[in-house]
Amino acid sequence: MLNVKNLDIQFLNKEDKSWLKAVNNVSFSIDKGKVLGIVGESGSGKSVTSFSIMRLHDPQSTMIGGEVEFDNIDLLNLTPEEIRDYRGNKIAMIFQEPMTSLNPVFTCGAQVEEAIILHQKLDKYTAKNKTIALFKEVQLPRPEHIFDSYPHQLSGGQKQRVMIAMALSCNPELLIADEPTTALDVTVQKTILELLLKLKQERDMAMIFISHDLAVISEIADEVAVMYKGEIVEQGSADQIFHHPQHPYTKGLLACRPAPNRLLKKLPVVADFLNEDSDQAIAHLMAQNSYTDSEIEQRRAQLYGQKPLLEVKDLCTWYPIRNGLFGKTTDYVKAVDHINFDVFPGETLGLVGESGCGKTTLGRSILRLVEPTSGQIIFDGNNITSLNRRDLRGLRKDVQIIFQDPYSSLNPRLTIGNALMEPLQVHEVLDNDTKRKAHILNLLERVDLKAEHFNRYPHEFSGGQRQRIVIARALALQPRFIICDESVSALDVSVQAQVLNLLRQLQQEFGLTYIFISHDLAVVKHISDRMIVMNKGKIEEQGYPDDIYNNPQAEYTRKLITAIPGAKSLI
Repeated sequence: MLNVKNLDIQFLNKEDKSWLKAVNNVSFSIDKGKVLGIVGESGSGKSVTSFSIMRLHDPQSTMIGGEVEFDNIDLLNLTPEEIRDYRGNKIAMIFQEPMTSLNPVFTCGAQVEEAIILHQKLDKYTAKNKTIALFKEVQLPRPEHIFDSYPHQLSGGQKQRVMIAMALSCNPELLIADEPTTALDVTVQKTILELLLKLKQERDMAMIFISHDLAVISEIADEVAVMYKGEIVEQGSADQIFHHPQHPYTKGLLACRPAPNRLLKKLPVVADFLNEDSDQAIAHLMAQNSYTDSEIEQRRAQLYGQKPLLEVKDLCTWYPIRNGLFGKTTDYVKAVDHINFDVFPGETLGLVGESGCGKTTLGRSILRLVEPTSGQIIFDGNNITSLNRRDLRGLRKDVQIIFQDPYSSLNPRLTIGNALMEPLQVHEVLDNDTKRKAHILNLLERVDLKAEHFNRYPHEFSGGQRQRIVIARALALQPRFIICDESVSALDVSVQAQVLNLLRQLQQEFGLTYIFISHDLAVVKHISDRMIVMNKGKIEEQGYPDDIYNNPQAEYTRKLITAIPGAKSLI
């Protein structure tokens, strides 16, 4: 159905008018009813390649060479008017971020209905019925209600289903899914993958599925193409690529994702595999990199022979549901419902669960960024639930948070140097700005950034670099306790491995205590000394990661484990 030959893509550098090559000599094909997975890190060229199939690049600043044949028609030779007949009708795309792809001022139903009216020339009544039928097909609950809902009123998984419905609205022959499950809960991700496979089989569509995670690709693809620096470095069946990779880069992508069936001190990163004699180097690294039983027992004895640093006692954070003319409280959303646990100095306590389970609210309640309804939070012997605003400000020096989205938590108008110095100025740490700048420059080096980054703005950094910046900001006041809220969920697996290694290294160096919040049980298991599984505001179970993974007591925990990408190959 689709045959891409010797594809080259270059972008115009507007500063010096030179051309930068983003994709180099890429060739692949896909048959009807098959799924091709394209995998690689951010910047590898996978999304750029898919955009060229749809001809979505700006023709004024893009040069495309090669052939993109769809049903024996070269799409690159079509006029702008002719390519519109293919977009949506024959080739459709699910974009990476549904919230930015959906218009916030129109209802979800109106946006899908508009695509149907535009491409299929149907009347509004018929288009609405077809939209509701599509919402049922993609298994959205209460489709009539969602038709009239706005994007912000839907969960991430529901927004992704709306995007799938829109892509399917004109019965395409080829569906391109660009990172459609990135940053989704593993359980939601699993249902989206199953839905896409079901729809592909029922409609006999071809599909290109793009991801940075080979484990996700292994769940859905028949064939896999691995991209690195704009080139395809390895192609083959999903089974062959996942179980018998040949190229060092492919081996690196597989190795740097935390695997729940092994416990490593340090995750390998892609760079380890791209060196000469990488096989021998990695074999040596793995041999020296696993915890022994005696090391685990020794660490537990050391950790749990101390007094707790943090004690959470019967904590509740409830939100009132108000109805009626006078706003009478009729019920409560129990986001955190009678939670009890301790955290010991130097420990990493993992907090895992799906979106909406209450884990982020719990983290913010501990910091009193959200005010608890009842219960006690005792930090270093002091009950912080009774602290006034002034005393609470003093506590902020000891307790910090790394937020989920580093870009939105950084002021785009401040250089990162000023953003990192600001907490020092607010808390009057060090005597003057000269000493503060020296402290920040040292911190930047500790998180593997450079001194020249001090004067750059947030938009000038990659996602992984921005994550390092907010880690540096959290460390600026030399805290004892840090809450990491989904701090690696949207990163490439290779960058994720680097950040996880960095967090563990900083913990050893500075004696930090962490609560690590994530929806990904494999990541939480890798970094945690103990784990808590949350569901609907309550604790389902807690204990040592190996015990929970190998012998889960709650059905909900079993569901999280089986939803880990590639789980059937790991368990």
